[in-house]
Amino acid sequence: MGMADEQAAGRGSINISGVSGAFAIGDGNNVVNQPGAAAPRRDPAQEELLRQVRELRADLGRLVASSQTAGLDTELAVAQAEIEESGRAGQSRLTRLRQALTDAGALTGLLASAGAVAESVAALLGN
Repeated sequence: MGMADEQAAGRGSINISGVSGAFAIGDGNNVVNQPGAAAPRRDPAQEELLRQVRELRADLGRLVASSQTAGLDTELAVAQAEIEESGRAGQSRLTRLRQALTDAGALTGLLASAGAVAESVAALLGN
């Protein structure tokens, strides 16, 4: 069969170029494209806490480093990673974060972002 015969029979030529991602041609195909895990779904309170944690970490980066800033930043980094990976900070993580905020009391009293994180943590813990 020549090209004219294929087109007459309902089968034209196919030219595909510049394709990225997943695709399928034909009937009954199932395509799965999973280059990385989908972002976890977060509830609005966890999303707000994540935003506040990032803001507080940025504020801490502008201060002179101390054991207080380092300890608090470590807890903030772990909480941030937990929310980003699983979609939420668990109760024990929130409790540790609240303790780190308390331990850095004099420092966090100067930063509005620390107060926002403390309020979100308290709300998520239910107290």
